[in-house]
Amino acid sequence: MGGAVVDEGPTGIKAPDGGWGWAVLWGCFVITGFSYAFPKAVSVFFKELMREFGIGYSDSAWISSILLAMLYGTGPLCSVCVNRFGCRPVMLAGGLLASLGMVAASFCGSIIQLYLTTGVITGLGLALNFQPSLIMLNRYFSRRRPMANGLAAAGSPVFLCALSPLGQLLQDHYGWRGGFLILGGLLLNCCVCAALMRPLEAPRPAAGPAPPRAPRRLLDLSVFRDRGFVVYALAASIMVLGLFVPPVFVVSYAKDLGVPDTQAAFLLTVLGFIDIFARPTAGFIAGLKKVRPYSVYLFSFAMFFNGFTDLTGSTARDYGGLVVFCIFFGISYGMVGALQFEVLMAIVGTQKFSSAIGLVLLLEAIAVLIGPPSGGKLLDATHVYQYVFVLAGAEVLTSSLVLVLGNFFCIGKRPEVAAEEERHKPPEDVRVDSREVEHFLKTEPEKNGEVVHTPETSV
Repeated sequence: MGGAVVDEGPTGIKAPDGGWGWAVLWGCFVITGFSYAFPKAVSVFFKELMREFGIGYSDSAWISSILLAMLYGTGPLCSVCVNRFGCRPVMLAGGLLASLGMVAASFCGSIIQLYLTTGVITGLGLALNFQPSLIMLNRYFSRRRPMANGLAAAGSPVFLCALSPLGQLLQDHYGWRGGFLILGGLLLNCCVCAALMRPLEAPRPAAGPAPPRAPRRLLDLSVFRDRGFVVYALAASIMVLGLFVPPVFVVSYAKDLGVPDTQAAFLLTVLGFIDIFARPTAGFIAGLKKVRPYSVYLFSFAMFFNGFTDLTGSTARDYGGLVVFCIFFGISYGMVGALQFEVLMAIVGTQKFSSAIGLVLLLEAIAVLIGPPSGGKLLDATHVYQYVFVLAGAEVLTSSLVLVLGNFFCIGKRPEVAAEEERHKPPEDVRVDSREVEHFLKTEPEKNGEVVHTPETSV
């Protein structure tokens, strides 16, 4: 993610494709894991928080929603900070903020204070770590960049497998306050990862000052004139309304059925373990020559599969049924995660992808703030978990229909064809930097003039 960031670092530096880059890769792996797994892992503490503060399901669900919204919606802020201060200082500040938020949360006396500490402060800290880490990873890897981004993206399900049972263990031994305090200490590892992000230095010119770099816009709003982008943004926003609801409520659902706390927390471990293998598998299938032209329809199928899984999961009546649900949800969730940004790149092309992804994430941040709390409101009104899963499944199914029907009826050409014609159209009033052209030809010789498929778009 982090597509809204325009800080490109010094030009004229060959990516090491190894060496210290492996340390940068490890740091990116850890930060990706914390950023995406943390909002789901804190759901283990929801039952205890509800007893402590006398609140409902919707009130506790706001914690995960605010965390996700901060991660999704602060792309432009991260861009400005990186452009002004650089990657490493921003990440160090983000690691301190993330830790401070959880430590302060352990002393909170109301749910509102938890929203501000765990939600806003920790969420902002994770966001300030995530986007700069991907920038540094892409600077250190060129030839091996697809593999590097794939390994870094695997941090999300790996950490989900570890953090959920760890959170339950901490709650059992130290209570939710002690658990939050220890998790805050763990988040200080983000500062260690930030220290690994050693910037690359450009060689000094032989004579004369370096030519000034042409300024670039942070966000290109012209993407809204692309019908394909509008259809995609609408479908993605509807999808996010229900996509994150099942992982937030599945642990509480199991506890409500009488499942022991430790076994209930293990459900997220099952989901994360399946997700580890689903993401690279889906990316490999989407990259096949005969499949890639129809990646939009494959993405629509992944959303349909996810929504259908939610509907069938609502029929689970015991722990075994929930385990089967988590297995299939992990497969469909991994497919969606692997395909969503690859499809966006195919629709808008590589030149506008950075602006498009930033705008999409801002729209999704609004949906993230609505999705889990609306499910919690429904649960408070009905006290039936099945209705929550049915609502989430209906929203994701609707998004799949919006995408496939919008693509079929509203877009006359396939995204790849339109992007190809757009690239061969002579530019109007655009000044091309020769260094950017030279960098493009050197790093992508076999893909010159085509939409490039890179795993970093499948985070």
